[in-house]
Amino acid sequence: MRLVVPDLISNSYFPVIAAADLGFFASEGLEMSVDLLFPVSDAYKALREGQVDFVGGSAHSALAAFPEWQGVRLLCAQAQGMYWFLVMRADLGLERGQLEGIKGRVIGAAPWVEMGLRRLLIEAGYDLQRDAIQIVSVPGSAGAGVNFGVTAAKALEEGKIDGFWANGMGAEVAVRRGAGNVVLDVRRGDGPKAAFHYTFSALATTTHLLEQKADSAAAAVRAIGKTHAALRLNPELAAKVGHRRFPPEQAALISELIRRDLPYFDTSISIAAISGMNRFARDLGILDADVPYDRVVATSMSAQWR
Repeated sequence: MRLVVPDLISNSYFPVIAAADLGFFASEGLEMSVDLLFPVSDAYKALREGQVDFVGGSAHSALAAFPEWQGVRLLCAQAQGMYWFLVMRADLGLERGQLEGIKGRVIGAAPWVEMGLRRLLIEAGYDLQRDAIQIVSVPGSAGAGVNFGVTAAKALEEGKIDGFWANGMGAEVAVRRGAGNVVLDVRRGDGPKAAFHYTFSALATTTHLLEQKADSAAAAVRAIGKTHAALRLNPELAAKVGHRRFPPEQAALISELIRRDLPYFDTSISIAAISGMNRFARDLGILDADVPYDRVVATSMSAQWR
């Protein structure tokens, strides 16, 4: 079976990567490859076309290929809460939570990921046009095989953008190189409270696969739960995966990033998470009306969440 993620050198979708590399998919009887397919909209389109079996990506982005949630279901969460960081150039001197300084700035973000930042800023009282805030593609991020967060950190360091909205790995690289400061970390309380439930890192599949291979879907969910448990017991296991998958700089960082994420490792999908995501999607115009919980989530998987 084939699973794709939109960013590989990252902590965002690390649970599914680790489930493959640490043998937890195999222990559940699944022969699973995990590959990169960027952007996330293309990953979900590949799922719709039957080219892949699962997507490990941002939950709301399923709407890029499955309007009104028709034909797709979320199996479980890889972790709870919106997981992207706003990082701005260090020489701007912006402190944590100091959003006023982003006026007139150019901020890089990936397709569909940028929606989280755009809605957050609107909810915080900003008008992108009035305040001259540009949210753009990151230079160099369009090519196949590109890992977005690391590419964004490099673009920031080279002065091609004033900031970026991306994963924890990109944020950590930028901070450690002295190129950027974290201005927003939504998971840990920054920004509007509602932003936590805009989206989350999920595992998704089609309703067709659920009908035909429900046992395989359940096995994948169990494997992620086992991966969470193993990383809680020994976060240094992440380094084993990192040294196999990542360049040396990022491989050296991954265990610490996973240690920070452990409080959010929970495969369950709450009603609050889906309600918040429905509202977010409606506000952005990518969803016409609230969709019931059981038409977004594969509720048959709930027994596997714990």
